[in-house]
Amino acid sequence: MSEKGLFCGINRPQDPSNMTDMEKKHMPVIDCPDTVKAGEPFKVGIKVGEMPHVMEEGHHIQWIDVYSGENFYVRVDLTPVFTRPEITVTLHKGGKHRTSTLRVIERCNLHGQWEATKEITVTE
Repeated sequence: MSEKGLFCGINRPQDPSNMTDMEKKHMPVIDCPDTVKAGEPFKVGIKVGEMPHVMEEGHHIQWIDVYSGENFYVRVDLTPVFTRPEITVTLHKGGKHRTSTLRVIERCNLHGQWEATKEITVTE
């Protein structure tokens, strides 16, 4: 993938079972329960990369967004040098859907936006 192409849309690994070092540094990792109860809060931990991503003035993660399906939940803006690209948010799901897809999109100032998803089951 060319550097220029990284800013043309949202990036995902070409082969999730065999990611490149760049993909390992940029793919969000979502840590949350596989099953949640409707209306009850649950924690979602997110870190950028299986491999640590730098947070320097010239190369850093700018923000992390969290969605459920197409519904926007939260954005966390990050500051280079003083923060790490790891967040924890508390969410809750309504009971309308039995399954839901959490989507996390992060933006690296040099390598564009990267997305990860995780399916969760919502019980009553």
